[in-house]
Amino acid sequence: MTPLALDPSAVLGELYISFWVPTAVLTAALLIKLPTIIRLWRDPLLRAVGGLLLLACAVFVFCMPSMIARVNRLAGVPNIAAPWCYSLITAMSGSCLLLIVTWRNGRSDRSAVTRRARRRVVSAYAGVIVALWVLFLLAVAPVERVRDLDTYYARTPFMREEILLYLLAHTVACLITSRLIWNWAHAAGLDAWLRWGLRLLGGGYALNLIYDAAKLTAVFARWRGRDLDWLSTDLSPPVASLSAILVAAGFILPHAGQFLHDRWRIRLAHRELRPLYRLMCAVSGASVPFALRATPELRLTRRETFIRDTLLPLARRLDTDLRHRSYEAALALGHPPERARALAAAVGLLDAIETEHSAPGPGDNGSDPTGLLREIGAISRALRRAGDLEAVRSRAGAATESIPS
Repeated sequence: MTPLALDPSAVLGELYISFWVPTAVLTAALLIKLPTIIRLWRDPLLRAVGGLLLLACAVFVFCMPSMIARVNRLAGVPNIAAPWCYSLITAMSGSCLLLIVTWRNGRSDRSAVTRRARRRVVSAYAGVIVALWVLFLLAVAPVERVRDLDTYYARTPFMREEILLYLLAHTVACLITSRLIWNWAHAAGLDAWLRWGLRLLGGGYALNLIYDAAKLTAVFARWRGRDLDWLSTDLSPPVASLSAILVAAGFILPHAGQFLHDRWRIRLAHRELRPLYRLMCAVSGASVPFALRATPELRLTRRETFIRDTLLPLARRLDTDLRHRSYEAALALGHPPERARALAAAVGLLDAIETEHSAPGPGDNGSDPTGLLREIGAISRALRRAGDLEAVRSRAGAATESIPS
């Protein structure tokens, strides 16, 4: 039996990704960054990020086959969308290099070397864009091609040079960008969210290199009289879409990840204070008024303030001798020093509430309550450990009984 030959075009057709998907992801990344870009417009790094995302969105919008046909029809010139799309891709490539030059040298670096590097990038890629339009004006390309122009005109004078020029400019930018990003991603001392964002960016630019390799292979095959057009028409578009999604995610992740981490940390701190908050509500007979529109930060601040305001009068009446004995008892029970201090403070606080001391206890030395007020989170967590508290109180009480009168 003769094995069935697989059609690469048919297989890759199942992997088609609409250009609207990366466009939506890139737009989301731009909208997330936009308030910061507007507020800190003088920051060259943020301007480079904004320019790159804006150009990437424009590339995917104008490189859609339907949009290519519309541009050709509006201009009345067959294939005029080709130099327009190539120019957008080239400008995006230059924006990548500008971003890396700025990012590598730091936000505040305005040295002559950095400025000279930026001018060289802008001059080189602006020159490439001018050359793309000149070559298109010199070429003869009367047949409109909205999907396979790169391979259809791969052997046409001047169009051949134009296609090769934009692909080489894009490849050089992706090579340099991906190399610098991967080196930076493996540097020590990076925030975890930034490291993962850089890895996503590195993956996106690595896919861009696959895109360039597929396009160049298809073009070179045409030069040799072979047909590998499926590499350009069927493989390159989904690779470009995946690349854009990874790049957008790389920009989104550090910002969104840190935002979600901060929100989770605030909500966790608010929840951890619940046992001590309820205890202070029972002592004072009051509570924090509920505000529907209050932010998580404001709710946490109000809860902390209420706890400290209620705890302050009690903290000044704590029996420091009992607290010291409770600390030693917690250590004897095998608790680490930090937890032992929290358990001892909780035992002393419960004792002050239960006995309703009206004067300093026999062991009180008038110590500053600042440390106790600063440790409200640890004390609240200790209040959740009813078994540990009871064991510490029992041991501290037994130690009291062993002291001669």
